[in-house]
Amino acid sequence: MNHAKTACTFSDSFQLRLNMYTLAASAAGVGMLALAQPAEAKVIYTKTHMVIAGAEQYYLDLNHDKITDFTIVNFWTTTCPDSCGQWLYLKPPAGNSEIGSVTNRGWHFARALSKGSAIGPKGHFLAGTGFMAAAFSTQGSVGPWRNVTNRYLGLKFQIKGKTHYGWARLNVTGGFSTIVATLTGYAYETIPNKSIIAGREHDADDGVDQPATLGRLALGRR
Repeated sequence: MNHAKTACTFSDSFQLRLNMYTLAASAAGVGMLALAQPAEAKVIYTKTHMVIAGAEQYYLDLNHDKITDFTIVNFWTTTCPDSCGQWLYLKPPAGNSEIGSVTNRGWHFARALSKGSAIGPKGHFLAGTGFMAAAFSTQGSVGPWRNVTNRYLGLKFQIKGKTHYGWARLNVTGGFSTIVATLTGYAYETIPNKSIIAGREHDADDGVDQPATLGRLALGRR
């Protein structure tokens, strides 16, 4: 028995509706793909100019949630003549810490990092107070933060029980019995456990052309 094959044809109007449906379905699929993209890391930077002189302290709130993440203390001591002067140190609450080192005498020093230093899980963080600098009436200034410009504290702190990394930039001047710190800015990384670069004030790809992706195209980005 001969079965003739009959070509299946559609009207022009039906074919047009089919094409439009296919395009709409494709666009919806790309849109869902864009929504499924993981959250992008973001650096939040705060510019400031806060002078911390003798007998003053500054409560540093890196992410502006009204919780003190670190206290920068400029402490005046009157044990003269040998120790008369000022001490500058960083005091973190429990769970927070700074990149630093410990001497053979047990002293904890907060490192004065240079711009571009990595701050993240591989850093050597200290638990407790980190000494920065001091100025004595008989010895002048001492410590890793004595007379520095644009140096950075490497910071690890908690947001809702998750670890985040950040930095604080300071200038410090000191002489006999006098030391003054100026906080000029600070930043943190919004993604938990993700490293940040000292001095970076914005996301790594800000202002840099990125290759187009389905997600970016779906959101109207190129």
